Amino acid sequence: MLKNFEQLKEMLRAKPGIRRVAVAVAQDEHTLQAVAHAANDGLVQPVLIGKAEEIKAILAKIGFDESKAEIIDIDDPTECVQKAADLAREGQADCIMKGKIETGALMKVLVNKDHGIRKSDTMSLVGFFESPHYHKVFAITDPALLIYPTLEQKKAMIANAVGAFHALGEENPKVAVIAAVEKVNPKMPETVDADAIKQEGVPGCIVEGPISLDLAMDPESAPIKGYVSPVAGDADLLVMPNIVTANAAAKTITVIGGGRTGGVVLGAKVPVLLVSRAASADDKYMSIVLAALIGSNS
Repeated sequence: MLKNFEQLKEMLRAKPGIRRVAVAVAQDEHTLQAVAHAANDGLVQPVLIGKAEEIKAILAKIGFDESKAEIIDIDDPTECVQKAADLAREGQADCIMKGKIETGALMKVLVNKDHGIRKSDTMSLVGFFESPHYHKVFAITDPALLIYPTLEQKKAMIANAVGAFHALGEENPKVAVIAAVEKVNPKMPETVDADAIKQEGVPGCIVEGPISLDLAMDPESAPIKGYVSPVAGDADLLVMPNIVTANAAAKTITVIGGGRTGGVVLGAKVPVLLVSRAASADDKYMSIVLAALIGSNS
């Protein structure tokens, strides 16, 4: 069981070799600060792709020794992303991080059928969380990419997240497909989807649904409601019906719940980091740790 984020850092630190993080269009101070932090902790080796002179100037400003990074001088943003994708395909990068480039422009290159790194028809974001109110690290999907996922996309979201849990050492994660009620109601499509996913199953995990959030995470709620399930009160993964519920849940945990988070995009050859400028320094740091750990074990 993953109890906290510190355990994840120790897992990465204990692995032989060093994980390579390819940063596309790396001339961005916020991004380089997070990468430098992880590199100074001995967790990753930065591969910085972009305008070399600008990158070196930022590294000097933040006090990071440029000799600790590999710097690849490319001016064109699209070519920067392509170089990152090429490194990932060649096994020379364990994850890719977005720098000073729009998310859409980055993803357009990465999902290209001929030259990208897409592995699954569905790429999805999984946010991992540490909360003072829960007994272990857990995850939510998808708070950022898939707006109203179809049934098939939800299955793919789960498969992506389960693969990440396996890479983190969780052999049989407990998956809660969240709804407001536990009974199937045709007027509530998310309950129909949840029941279908449970009946069909997803390899490598235990699926429960439809199940409410309190039953999934509060061990005291299930006995009160007479609800019996191995997932009740012990969920590893919360599968939300849509981006609104997932995003709101994620931000509630961190903004008012005192939680920590790190998120990665899965479904590609290596994890992809789409870290927002608004994210805290800790969020960015933990996203790098998670991506490097998942990428090195995938």
